Amino acid sequence: MAPPVLSSPDAYRELLDSVDTFLLDCDGVLYHGPAVVPGVRETLQMLRRAGKKIIFVTNNATKSRRILKQVFDKLDIEAHESECFGSAYASAVYIQKILKLPKDKRVYVIGEKGIEDELDAVGVSYCGGTDPEDRTFIPSMDFSSFTPDPSVGAVLCGFDMYLNYKKLGKAYTYLRDDPSVHFLLTNTDATFPTHGTTYPGSGALSSPLVYALKGKREPTVIGKPSTTMMDAVIAEHEFDPKRALMVGDNLSTDILFGNNSGVRTMLVMGGVTKREQVFGDSPSDIVPDMVMESFGDLAVLANETQ
Repeated sequence: MAPPVLSSPDAYRELLDSVDTFLLDCDGVLYHGPAVVPGVRETLQMLRRAGKKIIFVTNNATKSRRILKQVFDKLDIEAHESECFGSAYASAVYIQKILKLPKDKRVYVIGEKGIEDELDAVGVSYCGGTDPEDRTFIPSMDFSSFTPDPSVGAVLCGFDMYLNYKKLGKAYTYLRDDPSVHFLLTNTDATFPTHGTTYPGSGALSSPLVYALKGKREPTVIGKPSTTMMDAVIAEHEFDPKRALMVGDNLSTDILFGNNSGVRTMLVMGGVTKREQVFGDSPSDIVPDMVMESFGDLAVLANETQ
């Protein structure tokens, strides 16, 4: 059965009355690359005036909370660092508080500075990542750099535009040779939306390792749709999931994230999800509780809360 489509001010008012906490995906919901979705600024201001809690929950692992805040600032969207909850931060917290990685162990990072910043923030040592030594290509069939490193206690894979065989080979070596090394993915997003189209995401980039280790090592996924992310968000922000709403543009991450966690979900169109995936003859098995054309459409209520 297709989910209801909210399209009237009365439906919007009923929604607002039922929600205390809005969990918002970012790219595809609030903005598309450098362009803010029309009405989003007014919608967020309206929600704040109404006393709603806002949490920006993104699988973007390239940005720390501080950098996410700067992105919002450049887009003239009000946001506070404490409201930003990315998969890089969630991964760092998971390694520190859940895994309790020993101080003499390091994380081998496939990823960018956002992950490193968040690991630094919680006092976890790391290697790889933006290290120029690991951003170089290796001669064909030269495996001399793939040696065991007893200081590595976890491999964390995120989005990495400098991904190469050297990084994959090192990570594989650590995971193949030592079963005590934790295998972690910031998220499994196959693609991400930007500049009006999509490109390969973190899940696509980590897939060589996942495939190479299939049947031997299963990764722990931190970001959406894993409930690990929701547990971390609730622990930090302390809200009632029954009075929360997850808003996203991606069925397999945002909507499944809410569905897995017992939080109501709202899909907005215009992102990575095609209309036929929801309303077509063979719709997805992942069904949101409701649909809106755009999160910015709620701005029609802005005058009512002034």
